[in-house]
Amino acid sequence: MTTNKRKKRKTKQDIPTRGRWKWFGLGICFAILIGIALINHALFNRSHFGISMPAGYHMHGIDVSQYQGKIDWDKLCSPQDSDIHISFVYMRATMGMRQDKRFKENWKATAEHHLKRGAYLYFHPNKDGEKQAALFIKNVGSLAGCLPPVVDIEKTHRTDKNVLKKRLQACLNALHNYYGIRPIIYTYTTFYRDYLGESFDSYPLWIAHYERDDKPDYIQRKWDIWQHSERGRIAGVTEFVDFNVLNCDNSIMPCEVCGN
Repeated sequence: MTTNKRKKRKTKQDIPTRGRWKWFGLGICFAILIGIALINHALFNRSHFGISMPAGYHMHGIDVSQYQGKIDWDKLCSPQDSDIHISFVYMRATMGMRQDKRFKENWKATAEHHLKRGAYLYFHPNKDGEKQAALFIKNVGSLAGCLPPVVDIEKTHRTDKNVLKKRLQACLNALHNYYGIRPIIYTYTTFYRDYLGESFDSYPLWIAHYERDDKPDYIQRKWDIWQHSERGRIAGVTEFVDFNVLNCDNSIMPCEVCGN
């Protein structure tokens, strides 16, 4: 009777233990399958630039600043992906009332390599808009044969919303008057919604929205350029690079860029 009781207790203890090991084994198998799927996605859905490239676009570009360090433009312009090549490059010229340390060097190099190029101004809302535009114009000079100027606005710098909009408008007006073309506004989706909105809908838009498959979300108006990644890799640059695509169906770019 004692033996039977002991056997009975042992059986009751063993059954749930085997069940736990069974489920544990199934969990391990499931985790392995997910891992294989993720590895396959990483290997087969990424371009030579280290990121997934959105489908349906044939005009790809990058933007750089002093943060990319010294760029080897010979390597950058060499073929790296049989299906994708870099069609345009934007470079930061100024930020607030300071010059980008690498702009002159990059601006000259892109001309020598016959790249379609453009310059952008990183806007500081806590500083005078017209003065920021004047520094940009002084630093960049003529944009004949180049892409339209860009005003990059991403932060408020604790500036009142109405003051921010007024200073931004002053900067845009100054650039428009000098270059004879509407500047492009660069920002990200929620910033445009919360701080700019309909007041600036008449300007071409360069929108940043990452990790989307085919287009940026949460933006109701038309856009011209989409910055889809800030983690791209490209030969000739040691740091990460922003990657962009051009919306040729709604493009303010010169015809020779878009191919229309």
